[in-house]
Amino acid sequence: MLLGTQRVNARGHLEIGGCDTLDLAREFGTPLYVMDEATIRGNCRALRAAYAKRYPTSLMLFAAKAFINMAICRIMDEEGMGLDLSSGGELYTALKAGFPLERAYLHGNNKAPWELELALDHGVGRIVLDNEREMALLQELAAARGRVQDVLLRLSPGIKPQTHSYIQTGQIDTKFGMGISTGCAMNGLRTALTMPNLRIVGLHCHIGSNIMGLDSFEMAARMMIRFAAHVRDELKLTICELDLGGGVGVRYTPDQEPPSAEDYAEAVITGLHDELAKYDLPPLLLLQEPGRSIVGEAGTTLYTIGTIKDVPGIRRYVSVDGGMSDNPRPALYEAKYSTLVANKPEAPLTQKVTIAGKHCECDNLIFDADLPDVASGDLLAVQTTGAYNYSMASNYNRFTKPAVVLVNDGQAELIAARETLDDLLSHDVIPERLQKSCAACG
Repeated sequence: MLLGTQRVNARGHLEIGGCDTLDLAREFGTPLYVMDEATIRGNCRALRAAYAKRYPTSLMLFAAKAFINMAICRIMDEEGMGLDLSSGGELYTALKAGFPLERAYLHGNNKAPWELELALDHGVGRIVLDNEREMALLQELAAARGRVQDVLLRLSPGIKPQTHSYIQTGQIDTKFGMGISTGCAMNGLRTALTMPNLRIVGLHCHIGSNIMGLDSFEMAARMMIRFAAHVRDELKLTICELDLGGGVGVRYTPDQEPPSAEDYAEAVITGLHDELAKYDLPPLLLLQEPGRSIVGEAGTTLYTIGTIKDVPGIRRYVSVDGGMSDNPRPALYEAKYSTLVANKPEAPLTQKVTIAGKHCECDNLIFDADLPDVASGDLLAVQTTGAYNYSMASNYNRFTKPAVVLVNDGQAELIAARETLDDLLSHDVIPERLQKSCAACG
């Protein structure tokens, strides 16, 4: 399975963005995250175009939680995307990258005062309020600054899509948002309307992540418009913006067929148009929050194969120089991936193996991977690691986080440096009373 700009070059090696992966591994080391710039930009453009031709008043917000650093923020700005930010750290990254924060929306179910202050002080376009505690806190902070902040309220529409239970977020039993069917959503709107420094401009929902079917997205669009009509009739409040979140799935294995940008837009906007006409509601600004579908298939992780162990009659373990610290998703969600050997991608597949990480856990990245004959030193490429891999990476077992390179037209540029061993220690502090007995402390 080759994705994006991947191809087998004249040397018989896997190439991404015009760069030979073996050259990348030699220059930058492994494990290494490789991000395909042309695929990222192409996905942004495809989604924007699919929505624009069906519903011109729409805005794509890149869900930064999938993968954010300053270089990615610059790409999103150049592609006319907004940003969906889930924390003060993501907001600060966008701020330092020079992203125009009027196109940024701050999310989160438990925002800290400092995060709201950062958003207010730097002109974040919208703050998405998750609960009444946040309403009261933002009202106090905005009033102290003498400003009125535009807000959306996050609602729980009661939709449970077909995806892993850990990434279902739109059902009633969830930490996110105010339930429509429970009455909490309407009560929350009533409360927000009493707060003079909050201006309610829209509603938000997000039903889950890595969803392959389109029915749930269309259902969410219809349900949210019906609720907007109820709000108009009950509270005399016209909703100007509707943010339907993101969550479209991507291709992790060859048998998966995620929806195209065109099909995704058609399903959502068909439901939107129908319900707007049915309830005689004016056009509104439609927002979507693609994340995984922008960067997921654009990412490849390169590993060097080390130990190969046979358990006679049971399994062959092929160990690599990374694992759950650079990709926790198999451990968290039983996520499945496809892989190939980058230095011989067209060699016959002769064995079924388990790709094992090197952490002190049952750290298996891929079960039953089909590989050719491999040896220590071969380069393994794991596909579709652009989303929720770098952003969820850890220092478990005191591993250093891998570097990230951006490849395009034969050029490879570092956008996140590999951590060093000294980086691991940079925040450690030994109390003075313990240093007395520490010969290594000087």
